[in-house]
Amino acid sequence: MKTDELKQIAEGLIETTEEAGKKSIELYKKGLKIITKPDNSPVSNGDLEVNKIITEKIKKLTPNIPIISEETVDLTKKNTFKTFWLIDPIDGTREYISGQDEYTTNAALILDCEPIIGLVGAPKKNRLFYSYGRNNSYMIESGKLSKLNCEKKTTKGKVFAVSGASKPAPNILEVMKKYKVNSFTPMHSSYKFCVIATGEYDFYAARERAREWDYAAGHAVATGAGAIITTLENEPFKYGKDDYKNLSLMIKRSKNLDV
Repeated sequence: MKTDELKQIAEGLIETTEEAGKKSIELYKKGLKIITKPDNSPVSNGDLEVNKIITEKIKKLTPNIPIISEETVDLTKKNTFKTFWLIDPIDGTREYISGQDEYTTNAALILDCEPIIGLVGAPKKNRLFYSYGRNNSYMIESGKLSKLNCEKKTTKGKVFAVSGASKPAPNILEVMKKYKVNSFTPMHSSYKFCVIATGEYDFYAARERAREWDYAAGHAVATGAGAIITTLENEPFKYGKDDYKNLSLMIKRSKNLDV
């Protein structure tokens, strides 16, 4: 696909992402209906309604591209797609259910195993992130549009990381030490990718965890802004694996994290 076509698709999903975010807040205020999935993770009617809103719009925009969603995927079937949509209607469901503000809505278009389009809504933070390729990553914050380029917003000479846990695993702490991380902030959901794209944080590292839909949209936003994303072994981080399981992950705001 050409850039103009990718731009049209991404921008065509902005209003839908905003609508999905508003619906998530509306349903939370009414009182969520929650069930437990076979893997013992929770799912709410908010997850399902957001999934419906985003999926229906994507079907209209790209009717010939398959859609894989966390809430409808059949994990007994191996993935054979290399070009497809990945949806995580609400990433951070536990945070969403408990009323916290870091949960996100996510949709990503994977082209030849690479996340090119990504939309990440952070409804309670009044932020929406979207991208459609290199040097085309943006944030809408309280209605104001800005282009993202990973420019450092924090103290120069220091490295600030986000972490998926308040107590990172020993090997992750070693990775942080290697990259001279001065401090880390626990953060949930794909919002971690986005605050690196904005330059508010510099670094993130994680062991193998979660599934491709948890990362894809944020990945597109971060790389579109110029971030470097690899595995912990500095190998390319690819999508389209037959079981959707993620490899280890490392996000660097730039080659030089402290400037």
